[in-house]
Amino acid sequence: MKNNLLEMTVEELKLFAAEMGEKPFRGKQLFKWIHSGVKDFDYMTNLSEAFRRKLSEKAEITGVEIIGEQRDRSDGTRKFLYRLADGETVEGVFMKYKYGNSLCLSSQVGCRMGCRFCASTADGLIRNLTAGEMLDQVYESEKYTGEKINHIVVMGMGEPFDNYENLARFLRLLHDPEGKNLSYRNMTVSTCGIVPAMKRFSEDFASVNLAVSLHRLTDKGRSEIMPVNKSYPLEKLLKACREYTENTGRRITFEYALINGVNDGARDVELIKEKLGGMLCHVNLIPLNKVEENNFRGTGRKRAADIALQLEKSGVPATVRRELGAEIDGACGQLRRKSDLHIAP
Repeated sequence: MKNNLLEMTVEELKLFAAEMGEKPFRGKQLFKWIHSGVKDFDYMTNLSEAFRRKLSEKAEITGVEIIGEQRDRSDGTRKFLYRLADGETVEGVFMKYKYGNSLCLSSQVGCRMGCRFCASTADGLIRNLTAGEMLDQVYESEKYTGEKINHIVVMGMGEPFDNYENLARFLRLLHDPEGKNLSYRNMTVSTCGIVPAMKRFSEDFASVNLAVSLHRLTDKGRSEIMPVNKSYPLEKLLKACREYTENTGRRITFEYALINGVNDGARDVELIKEKLGGMLCHVNLIPLNKVEENNFRGTGRKRAADIALQLEKSGVPATVRRELGAEIDGACGQLRRKSDLHIAP
């Protein structure tokens, strides 16, 4: 079995080069080629022909391939379907903002968290993504669009903290100054609320932004739509959120998908004020995208704006997420379930 060099750190590649009879600095050169998007050893021209031949025999650079796309021409949003080496597929969304381009990428094939409003969990968890497969979603998207990605959000398919070790390696590889050198402050990781991993994350990655999918603010109501709440109920979750802000000094973002008739009533708004008031946080209100696999419908943007105004007046910072990709399947997990996939012209 060949070594997949996309997974390796600079130090690991130095050791790998040394084991092949090369000077360790060749591993650093190899790292730079890989993280500039080059996957063919023949193009790594500052490596000797003999070394490139040995690399071809013992190593590979394997990640993802874009095989499907949906494009919203009104705002530049592009949703990609990535095929992995074993034939499985995941999704990512490329979004354009004034501050630069952002990629929302996946961390697992499927998901086992069981959130009722989410399309990604419909088939359960198939497998974790490797650090290289996460990383290559960034590199292949840059190559495909011809544009640099300045921000990443691990908020696509899967629960990132259910794949913590690969997530951590991915973040460190993306941050490495010899590679893409993306600032930790330009990275965001979203979780449905796995409390022990949140505590670990605050110690390992204090500068990376944390987003928590909240969606309801009673244990009964949240457990109905998010089974994870049975393991980590609201009191424990919100305590961990407060500890995160105290330990890192960084604001936490609460994702709140507005579901018509489920969590957008007057009492729901009062609970947000009561539970989140005084916390260093921001509430991101998201009118739910339609998902064919369930009967939920999103709250209208007018009502969403009204809720945001009420929260702002009470001292809880809130905004309604900008509507991007209105012409494409918005909910993550939907594109991979379609059979008529193609690369858009």
